Amino acid sequence: MLVTSEILLSARGIRRGMRKMFALALFIVPYGMAFGAAAIDSGMSAAHAVTMSVFVFSGAAQFASLELWSSASTISLLLVVLAVSARFILLGASLSPWVNKLNRPQRLAALTMLSDPNFADCRNAFQNGESDIGRLVGGGLVLWAAWIIGTAIGVVIGQAFGDLHRFGIDVLMPSYFAALLLAGWGSEWEGARTWLPAIMAALIAITGMHVLPPGWNIVCAAMAGGAVGGLIHGR
Repeated sequence: MLVTSEILLSARGIRRGMRKMFALALFIVPYGMAFGAAAIDSGMSAAHAVTMSVFVFSGAAQFASLELWSSASTISLLLVVLAVSARFILLGASLSPWVNKLNRPQRLAALTMLSDPNFADCRNAFQNGESDIGRLVGGGLVLWAAWIIGTAIGVVIGQAFGDLHRFGIDVLMPSYFAALLLAGWGSEWEGARTWLPAIMAALIAITGMHVLPPGWNIVCAAMAGGAVGGLIHGR
């Protein structure tokens, strides 16, 4: 950990963060489009879909919620979103040596824009001496805008084409999470430390589909996978 100068949040840092994440944000738009179209297909209104992207800003959690939108209770839906988004607790804790040096309003503003891509960019930059949290905020802003724009376009597509199952949209969420899983393994493969938690979570999720209320299989799978991972890494 390296903190060499006073931590600040400036407009210059925000602009730098936006430039750093702009190219990646272009690739976020198609994911937002996929979510918007799938949201309409799941029975969500256009206003609900765009509003969710504005206030939730979590692709994984939003895709997960679509599977439960019309069948699960509100509590089940909230628990699934919490389980899928629990990683942000660790991401925030990892940035705390820098972010906690800001005042509370600035800290909350910065963490509101936290996502996986700008975390990866900023964590490395902060460790190498970057002191402007604006980089985190700017990166998050451009990614957030791209996600909302993509969602809005997807909503229009979903309304125009109607039932999307004939295009294979029903396989979107499994494909999305499979891509996340493979990407993570490709960059951070650690043998049994990686695949044992994943296998445990997969077994619980698949088995739970037949014995648990909708959504609870995902919650239990996340907890089981996290527990196995904690035990393995704690040795």
